[in-house]
Amino acid sequence: MSGLLMMALLTVLTLTLESDHWTAGPPEKIQNHSISPRFCTWQCLKLTLQWPGSFCLGLKNSSQCRIPPNIQNWTIHGLWPLKAHTCCRCWPIFHSDLKELDPELSQLWPSLLKTHSSFLFWKDEWIKHGSCAACVEGMNSPLLYFQICLKLRERFDIDRALEDAGIKPSCNQSYQSDEVKHALAPVIGDDPGVQIQCINEKGREVLVQVKIPLSQNLTLGCLHEEDQGTEPQPTQLWHPCPHDSHIFYFPIKHDRPHQPCD
Repeated sequence: MSGLLMMALLTVLTLTLESDHWTAGPPEKIQNHSISPRFCTWQCLKLTLQWPGSFCLGLKNSSQCRIPPNIQNWTIHGLWPLKAHTCCRCWPIFHSDLKELDPELSQLWPSLLKTHSSFLFWKDEWIKHGSCAACVEGMNSPLLYFQICLKLRERFDIDRALEDAGIKPSCNQSYQSDEVKHALAPVIGDDPGVQIQCINEKGREVLVQVKIPLSQNLTLGCLHEEDQGTEPQPTQLWHPCPHDSHIFYFPIKHDRPHQPCD
């Protein structure tokens, strides 16, 4: 998708929603929510998608993991402006703000922790990251931010890309790292900022997460900022998949999410 097309999408989305669902006000009113200008200097974002089938393997307390029965696909972990964090705690978000998106969010952005409801997960993501993304027109309300996240998830259809390349969840079949990279390239490109992450499970490298760099206008790739120290890391066990390694793509096991292949 071209940069001009994405900007047009943002404009249409903003104009469509402005009359009925504007919760935060136009950009010039951001100061009412006490966002310091120093938080609005970021240039890049990371859209992070996670695979539920291996997410639980990296938790210190794996018994806290859950995968809702309806979840069969890659889910959203977050959309994170880099070098900006928790820009405005005073900007509240309520479940009613996301009522019309609830079915899609529950399917594509569920909580995978027993200790967190899905809304609590969304609320945390809004406070930590959405309030910073709100510096950009088109994402400057909870509703708009989460709508953009859902559209990006639709745009980057990792499930379809892997399936089309014949890469399917399995406890026994592994794939060369380059196979996975080439399978995802038609969707996420070959930008050096893309990160395909694995977790080592009993000597096997297991696919767990994909991080996609985006510019402020949501075009693929961003060269303005480095990634280090700018985004949340749920576990030190997650790391870039080794280039010379075989990669496993574990299946989702709803009844034992922390032991999908045991």
